Amino acid sequence: MFIPFNELILCLLKLPLNGVFIRQFIMMDYNTQRSKLPLPEYGRNVQQMVDYALTVEDREERNTVVKTIISVMGTLNPHLRDQPDFKHKLWDHLAVMSDFKLVVDSPYPDPSREKLSEKPRPVPYAPIRLKHKHYGRVIQSMVTAAMKLEDGEEKDFLVYAIANQMKKSYLTWNKESVTDDIILRDLGEFSEGMLKLSPEYKLQERFEIQSTSAPKKRIPQHHSRKK
Repeated sequence: MFIPFNELILCLLKLPLNGVFIRQFIMMDYNTQRSKLPLPEYGRNVQQMVDYALTVEDREERNTVVKTIISVMGTLNPHLRDQPDFKHKLWDHLAVMSDFKLVVDSPYPDPSREKLSEKPRPVPYAPIRLKHKHYGRVIQSMVTAAMKLEDGEEKDFLVYAIANQMKKSYLTWNKESVTDDIILRDLGEFSEGMLKLSPEYKLQERFEIQSTSAPKKRIPQHHSRKK
């Protein structure tokens, strides 16, 4: 996000700043070097402020400048205020923008480059070997759940629902044709022969599945009354 320079100055003037800092910041060469921004979301103006803070030799004055920068950073990101450790994140971002070279009296421990650049650990997933990939993991999970049910109407209906969904998935993968025998054969392989379709149920026909896969919205008709 790029903040117009004049708007940033107005924002700074509303803060309790050292007047010398404002004057020196305004006198900085503006946009003469287009280097890559470490955190583009704060814009080039804030990056220039951080670069200026690195040139301040007096530690007390540097602390004052940095507190002002933190206030500006928070003003530019009001939507982040509800997040936990909001201030802590701002100070961490300041460290990144200064390439971890800024020495100030921070209220938080100095962050390390390694810690902030550390990638989150990948979420472990239980390996599931799919016998027929075109049916997907959901079908295999449903088959596993159905295998644990006791025999009865509930199990019979679930097997019927699984078989219909398998037929729908098969038609999505291969729209040419599919027979019920293929579906029941694959169902038997999925369940190691434990699940069978009850004779009371009959799988949906191909045209029924394809016609219900994308239902059309009903368009309301408005009738005008004659006066």
